[in-house]
Amino acid sequence: MEIKDAIKKAKENNQYAFSFLLDNFWNHVYGYLLKRTRNENDAEDITIQTFSRAFDKIESFDERYKFETWLITVAKNIHVDFLRKRKSRIYHDTSEEDEDRIYGIIDESPTPEDKIITEQNLAKLLKDIKKLKPHYQEVINLRYFQELSYDEISKKIDEPMSNVKVKLLRAKKLLAEIIQQHDV
Repeated sequence: MEIKDAIKKAKENNQYAFSFLLDNFWNHVYGYLLKRTRNENDAEDITIQTFSRAFDKIESFDERYKFETWLITVAKNIHVDFLRKRKSRIYHDTSEEDEDRIYGIIDESPTPEDKIITEQNLAKLLKDIKKLKPHYQEVINLRYFQELSYDEISKKIDEPMSNVKVKLLRAKKLLAEIIQQHDV
């Protein structure tokens, strides 16, 4: 699929086209934001918000311009908003040691869902899901294990539905890459 075709189909709300655009431009937008934020989590969050807003506003994209440039402009605006919000509130960073300890606790204690999945011979999949970042684990869990709708997930994690869709799309892509690494 060509970029122009994907944009046209995305304007018609074609999910495959959204996925195609996300796959093609994720690394560029994320790389741009990583240079600006110097923080992987912030860069990833803003990248998700960028695609979410871009997909919500895809109708406003003028095809005389490059899609990549438009995405970077959206990313830049969201980053500026992020910096303004950060400045206006007290910001607290946890140390890497604290994060390691927190993640260690999460990984060490299997949940009741973990036990059920293991009994159903899906332990390998669960291990792969746990390799994802916590916010991706959460949306996968809510959508596929708790079987919540996009709207219910949106309310539960207090994020716009478009963010939920982008996070799920990205989580599925990352999970597929992890699973493929086993097959190599």
